[in-house]
Amino acid sequence: MSRFNQPLGGNDMPRFGGPATMMRLPSQDTAEGLDACFIGIPMDIGTSNRPGTRLGPRQIRDESRMIRPYNMATRAAPFDSLQIADIGDVPINTFDLKKSVDIITEHYHEVLSHGTIPLTLGGDHTLTWPILRAIRARHGPVALIHVDAHADINEHMFGETVAHGCPFRRAWEDGCLQNDKVFQIGLRGTGYAPEDFDWGRDRGWTVVQAEECWHKSLSPLMERVRDVVGDAPVYLSFDIDSLDPAFAPGTGTVEPGGLTTVQALEIVRGCAGLNLVGCDLVEVSPPYDPTGNTALIAANLLFEMLCALPGVTRG
Repeated sequence: MSRFNQPLGGNDMPRFGGPATMMRLPSQDTAEGLDACFIGIPMDIGTSNRPGTRLGPRQIRDESRMIRPYNMATRAAPFDSLQIADIGDVPINTFDLKKSVDIITEHYHEVLSHGTIPLTLGGDHTLTWPILRAIRARHGPVALIHVDAHADINEHMFGETVAHGCPFRRAWEDGCLQNDKVFQIGLRGTGYAPEDFDWGRDRGWTVVQAEECWHKSLSPLMERVRDVVGDAPVYLSFDIDSLDPAFAPGTGTVEPGGLTTVQALEIVRGCAGLNLVGCDLVEVSPPYDPTGNTALIAANLLFEMLCALPGVTRG
């Protein structure tokens, strides 16, 4: 009998039954006693185009029911290594985005006070900024691996400084980032001016546009990321719209010419060995995901993030 929580197996309960938690794990109210936790932020009040990401965490959890506990590719065995549970959702104020930002930060202060590594199910990308504020209070400024179709460094949107297109500008202003260790991967599409992508470059960030990723493995890129990041605390933020809409149509702001699912796996698996202090997977919008594939991919990427955490044994 393992002393660690285990996902409910498919031979003990049909996959379409059991608890509606991430990977059908046990749930608890707080992060006390946990090495890592799954936590949802059901929010879409920061979106600028198609809504629906408030339903993302629930759908990701539902599609996670097929994931088994052992990673056959990397031989990672997270449930033999860490105590993990699903601690539910952040109780945002769905009528007030700015209040929700502060609610998220306070909620993550409590989660991080237990020494727990949070893996967040989103929810629109606004949420990464308030998480990074809590991460900074715990770990200081961090390295960042930001996988996305968009840079999300807008000064404002419709005159507002809090929106899903602004989180990394706000995080930079708040001193949350180590600028020489920030990587943005997969950026593409149209823009208003070169500064849409160059703003980060001007601050020492490494911006890898999607065109640089076409028709190639991203394992060499991740070797470079590991060399630059070293042993610094690092946060991974993965927007599902970084993937080409052929793979992940269920999101609010789709852009053609994106990453493949294989490249996504290479990125997340390439984070193994880094000092990951938190991860998120954002912008899954179930109303635009009729087959469930987008949420299914998201669930599997969150499992891969879990497998990449410090302290996970490999067979």
